[in-house]
Amino acid sequence: MVIVTTIRHEVLTLPAAPLGPDNPLPALRPLDEVHHIEDRDRAALPHDMARQIGYAPLHSLLPAPVRDGYGRTRQDRTIDALVLENDRLRATVLPGLGGRIASLVHLPTGRELLYRNPVFQPANFALNGAWFSGGVEWNIGATGHTTLSCAPLHAARVPAPDGGAMLRLWEWERLRDLPFQVDLWLPDGSDFLHVGVRVRNPHERPVPTYWWSNIAVPEERRVLAPAEEAWNFGYERRLRRVPVPAYDGVDRTYPLNSPYAADYFYEVPDGRRRWIAALDEHGDGLVQTSTDVLRGRKLFVWGSGAGGRRWQEWLTEPGTGGYCEIQAGLARTQLEHVRLEAESEVAWLESYGPLDAPPPAGEWRAAVRRTEQRLEAVLPRAAVDAAYAAWKPYADAEPEEILSTGSGWGALEVLRGGWKLPGTPFAESAIGEEQEPWRHLLRAGSLPEPEPSGPPGPSLVAPHWRDLLETAPATPAAEYHLGVAQWHAGDRAQAVRSWERALELAPAHWPSLRCLAVADRDSEHHERAADRYRQAFDGLCAGRPGDDERWTAAAAALGREAIEALLRAGRPAEARAVWDRLDAATRARGRFRLIEAELLLAEGHAERARAVFAEDFEVADLREGDERLGQVWRWSGGGELPARYDFRMRPDPS
Repeated sequence: MVIVTTIRHEVLTLPAAPLGPDNPLPALRPLDEVHHIEDRDRAALPHDMARQIGYAPLHSLLPAPVRDGYGRTRQDRTIDALVLENDRLRATVLPGLGGRIASLVHLPTGRELLYRNPVFQPANFALNGAWFSGGVEWNIGATGHTTLSCAPLHAARVPAPDGGAMLRLWEWERLRDLPFQVDLWLPDGSDFLHVGVRVRNPHERPVPTYWWSNIAVPEERRVLAPAEEAWNFGYERRLRRVPVPAYDGVDRTYPLNSPYAADYFYEVPDGRRRWIAALDEHGDGLVQTSTDVLRGRKLFVWGSGAGGRRWQEWLTEPGTGGYCEIQAGLARTQLEHVRLEAESEVAWLESYGPLDAPPPAGEWRAAVRRTEQRLEAVLPRAAVDAAYAAWKPYADAEPEEILSTGSGWGALEVLRGGWKLPGTPFAESAIGEEQEPWRHLLRAGSLPEPEPSGPPGPSLVAPHWRDLLETAPATPAAEYHLGVAQWHAGDRAQAVRSWERALELAPAHWPSLRCLAVADRDSEHHERAADRYRQAFDGLCAGRPGDDERWTAAAAALGREAIEALLRAGRPAEARAVWDRLDAATRARGRFRLIEAELLLAEGHAERARAVFAEDFEVADLREGDERLGQVWRWSGGGELPARYDFRMRPDPS
C-alpha cells in the first residue's frame, strides 16, 4: 500500500501582535483566577467531584513566568506551521504556539471544521497571561488555559502504526513537573484525525493532573452530547446542576441563547460513548470522540450580551463571526484535578472529523440519538478503541526527524533526574541561557551570580531544586532563589528570612525588596509594603543599564505594583512620583492609562480621570472576568459604561 499522508513545513502570514518580553519578576501571587466556587455549593456535589475540586488547586504560577509584554498593534507577521495532510483532511499545527491546531480542513468539501482565527492576538486568559483564541488547544497543568498557550513545543516526525508518519508534540509542563506528548496521526484515506495523548509522572510521589482539549467552532451551531444534565458554571462563581437542553425556559445547547459567558459540563452517563458535536442547521459540522479515559465534555459560550460580544471582537476582528468551544477532559469539570500515581502514566486517544448528520433541531433525545447513530456509522466506537490499541505501542517510538524545538527546561529536569522517557527526548543541547545557572548548580553545587544591573533570572521551586539551594553556598543569588522556592512551598517565614539575608549580601537590593513587599502585602502590612515597593523601585531606577528590554520590562512590572501598593496605603503623592519616573512608552500602554485614571481619582481629579477614558485606550492584558474597567469608570462618575469598555461576563451584582 502506498501511504500518501504527508508532513511539511509551511509559513503563515497574518496580522499579529508581538508577544513582547516576559515579566521578569517571579510570580509570587497567581493572576486572578475566576474558576473557583463558593463553599456553599460543595455540599451538593457528588463525593468524587467534591474531592477532586478540593485536590491540590493551584496556589502559585511558579516556576512559570507571567507573559504580559504583548500589545494590541497588529501587523503582518510570519508564523511557522507544520501541516499534516492526507487526501481527506489537512491539519495545520503551530508548534511555536503551544502546538495549537489552527485549522482542520475537510478536503472533499473544502469546509473548515474549526473556528480559524484570522489574526494572532494575545489576551490575558492563560494561567500566566498570554493566550489566543481559535483552533484546538491542549490544556495541561491546572484549572485554566495552560501556561504553554504561547510557548514553543518540541515537534518531530515519528513512525505511525499504519507505516506512515505521525506528528509528535511534547514538552515539560512546569506547574506540575510532568512531561507530556500529543501524537497527531492521520491514516491514509481517513476522514478522522487521531490524537494520542500521554502524560507521564516520573516522580516517586503522586502528582495532581489536569487535561482539557479545547476546540473552537463557529457559534451558529447546536452542540450535542450524550447527556441530559450538566454542571453549569458562570462568572458568578456558582456551580449548579441543570437540565439539558433547557433550563429557565431556554435551550442552552444553542450558544447564542445564553446572555452571559458560561460553562456547561455535560454529565455523560458511565458506559456511554464519549463524544461531542457542533452542527449547523443542516447537520454538518465537527465531531470529537475519544476512548473512555477522557470522560468530561463541555460547552463554553460567550453569550449574546454586550460583554460577550465585546470579548469576541477583542480576540479577533470585528465582523469575522463569533465562536464557542466544545471541550473534552479527564474529569467531569475543569474545576477538578485527578491523581496520577507515582511512576505511572495516563493515556487516551481522541478523534476529530467532519459529521454530516440529520439536522440537529427538535427534541433533544431524538437529536442526540440521530447524531450518535451517524457517528457510529462513520467512526464506530470499536474503531476508536482499535486505533488507541494500535497507537499505544508507537508512543515510545523515537523521532525520525526533529521539526521544531521547545524549551530547555525538560532537558534540565531529565539531566537532574536521570530519567529515561522513550519517545520524548529532551536533549541536553536544548539547555539555554535561562537554564545554564541551574545546570551549574546541579554540577558544581553553587549558583552563579547574575549581572548586577538586570533582573536575577527565573527561579526553580520544585523540592529537589529547593534541596540543592539549601545546601549551596549562601550567595545573594542562592538566598534570593531559595526564598522564592520556600514561598512556593508555603514556608513564608523562611522565605522572608532568606530574602532578608539576600538583602544584606546583594549589591542590588531591589529584587529582594520587591519579594519582601509582596510578603508584607499578603500579611496586610500595607504601609510597610508601600515603603519597600518605593525603595525597590528607587533601587531599580538607580541601576538602570541603558536601553535594555529586560530592565524596561522589570521597571514596568515593578512600577505597576508599587503604584498599586502606594495607592492602597493612601499615599497618592508617592504613587505619582513612581508614575513620573516610568518611561513614556510604558505610560502610554493601556494598562497604565487605567492606572493613571485611578491615580487621578486618588488625587481628587474625577473629571480628569473621565478624560483619560475619552481617549479610547485599550488594556491589552485585561484579565478574563476582570471588572476593574467598569469600577474605575463608575468611581469617576462616568454614568453608563461605554460599549468599548464593556467586558462584563456576568450580570451586574444587585
